[in-house]
Amino acid sequence: MPQATATVADPADESSPGLPAAARGAAAGSDFAPLLRVVRDQGLLERRTDRYVLGIAVNLAALGAVITGFVLLGDTWWSLLLTLPLAVVWTRTAFVAHDAGHAQISGDRRTSRLIGLVHANLLLGMNEAWWNDKHVRHHANPNHIDKDPDVGVGALVWTQKQAAQREGFARWLTRNQARLFFPMLLLEGIALKIYGFQFLRRQPLRERAVSALLLTAHFALYATLLLSTLSPGKAIVFALVLHALFGLHLGMAFAPNHKGMEMPDPDGERWGHLQRQVLTSRNVRGGVLTDWFLGGLNYQIEHHLFPSMPRPNLRLAQPLVKAHCSGIGMPYAETGLIESYRQALSHMHEVGEPLR
Repeated sequence: MPQATATVADPADESSPGLPAAARGAAAGSDFAPLLRVVRDQGLLERRTDRYVLGIAVNLAALGAVITGFVLLGDTWWSLLLTLPLAVVWTRTAFVAHDAGHAQISGDRRTSRLIGLVHANLLLGMNEAWWNDKHVRHHANPNHIDKDPDVGVGALVWTQKQAAQREGFARWLTRNQARLFFPMLLLEGIALKIYGFQFLRRQPLRERAVSALLLTAHFALYATLLLSTLSPGKAIVFALVLHALFGLHLGMAFAPNHKGMEMPDPDGERWGHLQRQVLTSRNVRGGVLTDWFLGGLNYQIEHHLFPSMPRPNLRLAQPLVKAHCSGIGMPYAETGLIESYRQALSHMHEVGEPLR
């Protein structure tokens, strides 16, 4: 299994430390190679450090403004109105941590990890090592039932075979998982923090110490801010509402990406990089608002083909990828935001059908 601190390997980047030489050779001789050459020749794999510096600065300023407003409001229920903008800022912060894990911001591993630690562990209380470990495996084999942790058995299941093995409350949950999906996202913000703490024991000692220190600092600073401004009752409600909105927003950004798309047969033919990433991913069309709301992950196909491509370049790469897929007769899934949710929920509903 990849090291928790490793960035996601990108077949488009021959210097990627996580990509074996054999994999680079396979990519060079595949349907992916012509696309890679075009994308590289147009400079779309070059990092956009200036854009990220500006984006991070704006996000931190927004975070500071919300916190200042929170303190100035004082001990009042009106403070709950700030949970929405704070949840939005937290989600932008998570997007930065995500991009750092993909080495989109910097080619230096230490710099990428530092950005990830600050944005995930310190600002969000979410262990970046846990996220990167999970995300590396997802990118390597998206929607592969045996290899992608995002389609493993959890609160939700993704195949009827998984559903058939459910018992008791889990069986009821699976029968109703489509209608419960969005309400369950309200718990995701808290779940992310729990998973991160659980992962600490799997980290090497020095790495664990750094992660634990920053996670503890997050909770100490967060609790101090809430309890020094609000009464205990209001502070608890504020924290619960904030985490519910954060989990909902983050979940809505990730939900359209793969749910209801192709799932490779574990016993079937091994897919090449282009097929593996394109057929399992779905793009969401839209304008600037959609790009902002989904953090650029609406260009999911391009992101999966070129994980280290800076987020601002994904929309520029899309016409090249669509044309290439059309030229070789490979399906390219793209839909509107509402339709993407409908397709994802329909898949979850179908999975639970035999239990109803």
